Amino acid sequence: MLTTRRSVLAGGTAIAALGLPKTTRAASGKVGEVLDTHDALGLARLVRKRKISPSELLEAAIARAEAMNPRFNFMAQKHYDYARAEIARGLPDGPFTGVPWLLKDLGTFVKGLPTEGGSRINKGVAAQFTSELVERYRRAGLVVFGKTTTPEFGLTGTTESTLKGATRNPWNPERVAGGSSGGAAAAVAAGVIPAAHATDGGGSIRIPASCCGLFGMKPSRGRTPMGPNRTEGWAGLSAHHVITRSVRDSAALLDATHGVEPGSRYAAPTPDGTFLAQLERKPGRLRIALMRKPLSGAPVDPECLAALDQAARLCESLGHHVEEAAPKLDAGAMGQASFVLIASSLAADLTDQASRLGIELGPDVLEPITLAFVGYGKTTSGSDFARANNTMQAAAVTVAQFMADYDVILSPTLAAPPLMLGQINLSPDVAFPEWGQRAAMFSPFTQVANFTGQPSMSVPLGMSGDGLPIGMQFTGRYGEEALLYRLAGQLERAAPWASRRPVTG
Repeated sequence: MLTTRRSVLAGGTAIAALGLPKTTRAASGKVGEVLDTHDALGLARLVRKRKISPSELLEAAIARAEAMNPRFNFMAQKHYDYARAEIARGLPDGPFTGVPWLLKDLGTFVKGLPTEGGSRINKGVAAQFTSELVERYRRAGLVVFGKTTTPEFGLTGTTESTLKGATRNPWNPERVAGGSSGGAAAAVAAGVIPAAHATDGGGSIRIPASCCGLFGMKPSRGRTPMGPNRTEGWAGLSAHHVITRSVRDSAALLDATHGVEPGSRYAAPTPDGTFLAQLERKPGRLRIALMRKPLSGAPVDPECLAALDQAARLCESLGHHVEEAAPKLDAGAMGQASFVLIASSLAADLTDQASRLGIELGPDVLEPITLAFVGYGKTTSGSDFARANNTMQAAAVTVAQFMADYDVILSPTLAAPPLMLGQINLSPDVAFPEWGQRAAMFSPFTQVANFTGQPSMSVPLGMSGDGLPIGMQFTGRYGEEALLYRLAGQLERAAPWASRRPVTG
């Protein structure tokens, strides 16, 4: 159900108030209302001006999480006392000092705390080190108070797992919140915090951003850290960043976290100035390729196409040149290559984990789809992996050549509005090929940017007839997040989405 509420200007960004149950308002009080009316930079500004304390913000976020999680199921781990202790020890002076923060419960570690990845095999297993990305979040002043839900090892576009159950979309609890960062998106959409950590190996930032009416930027390969135990995930398909309400939060958080890490094989090009400063610059007259059909030929819902046409007209009204065009790629070959890379990586990781734990891999610790990935991965060879990697490199070259004539590719983020829970499910009666087909048909546009390493963002520009968000995907050249942020800032000013909020009370 859609609601539009009066916006309050907070630190330069208009964020609308979110209706809450009376019990939640009583629990969080006036302090809790700032979570509705400020983005993360706005909250940090209040802390700097001593209008609110980090402890007050944390307790308000905890109260909101406790009130909303029973309905939407986005909390995988609750680290409330850990966060209180962090504040008591004293926080560093950074751009987000005192702002409550949630990590995705996948591939991101805090020493001594569990990261389960949505899987029973990792239940309660404490991390032995802290991720470089988490250290950068700490230096920025963010206060980690929990981790958000994910499907098992981030393998699907809906956040449903045997370990944690189904995460529900605040716009409609019967619909998916997207995946694999569905917990992060649901927490932000429900008004718990204005931004949250997310990861993207095939669309896992952009899919939930689209489903939940939020902004999601997948950065270029090598832009943000993955270590210290390794510096790339899924052979370079995966990237870390955030899901946010405002564009400026996304840009400022990338400023706080990007840059080469020790041992990295590669790094994205150094930007000219800060990403946040890009929002003050006009993007110029962009050449935009309008991609109406996915490379796979999967059908696209008419409402998504209508939203795409509306976004194209908006871009033209802003002075950009839009024409229908798409790179020529072999979708089947790339899909097969991605299965080889993901399955072989997963098989190696889980075989090693089972050896460390002294257990056997089976249905008591892994879901059927994960077991199918592991089984397939064990059949692949080093030559298969090399050929798959070559396929991805060839795709990157092809797209780079195509984008010599275009600055941006515009498409729907997804081929349909948010699906009903269970349509892409992990139950034993769903065969591996059928599951793959379901997932691919829902999200046929997002994976290309993971294959090529390009930055790609979902912008909440559309709404369906029954009040569900429809995101539009804009993909830029490798290393050109700055251009995408300039465009995103322009779109946010021209067609603001801050006042569009789900009714959760």
